[in-house]
Amino acid sequence: MVYYVEDDTNIRELTLYALEQAGIDAEGMASDAEFRAACARRTPDAVLLDIMLPDTDGLAILKRMRKTPGLAAVPVMMITAKDGELDTVTALDAGADDYLTKPFGMMEMVSRVRALLRRARIHTARRDTVFTEGPLTVDTARREVSCAGAEVNLTMREFDLLAFLIQSPGVVFTREELLQRVWGWDFDGGSRTVDVHVQTVRQKLKDHADMIETVRGVGYRLRRAEKVR
Repeated sequence: MVYYVEDDTNIRELTLYALEQAGIDAEGMASDAEFRAACARRTPDAVLLDIMLPDTDGLAILKRMRKTPGLAAVPVMMITAKDGELDTVTALDAGADDYLTKPFGMMEMVSRVRALLRRARIHTARRDTVFTEGPLTVDTARREVSCAGAEVNLTMREFDLLAFLIQSPGVVFTREELLQRVWGWDFDGGSRTVDVHVQTVRQKLKDHADMIETVRGVGYRLRRAEKVR
């Protein structure tokens, strides 16, 4: 079940219709109060969350979700009319797993929602595996990351990206490959999303941000331990 919190009736109904036509169960809410009531009845598998709402803002709802047992790990895609990089980074830092700006195409929206649901199912089946490269350790079973002994808090998609890269240290992946293999998107474009997620992961790795290396004209790779200072 996907919950979509959007106070614009036309946009909400059109989006719900597109999801249902794609075979995805979805329910719409016009406010935070309705969303709270829906979550009390049933925990969603994913949430589409508009930033501008009548009784609060989507970022406040997102931050509350990330502190609420049972909702903390639910994937969230922010829906916003804002397309500035600062707004995008703010949403990702608050715990969003993806974002989509208005106006958006229904095919793209459905593809991204499918990717969120698919990745969530894969994570529940993943076997216990711990990867270590230099100061960085990624536990894919516990979905935990530490760097130089300090815990690193990542969003679901940031974790997916880092977990993918650490399994092939030294291998360069193009933005398009990362979109397909980490996001699971099956539409053209969107490579800017990869750049934004790399930027936020680097910020959270702090002194070891250079572990994720940009290969000019190609894409990104995780540096091998012997090359990490």
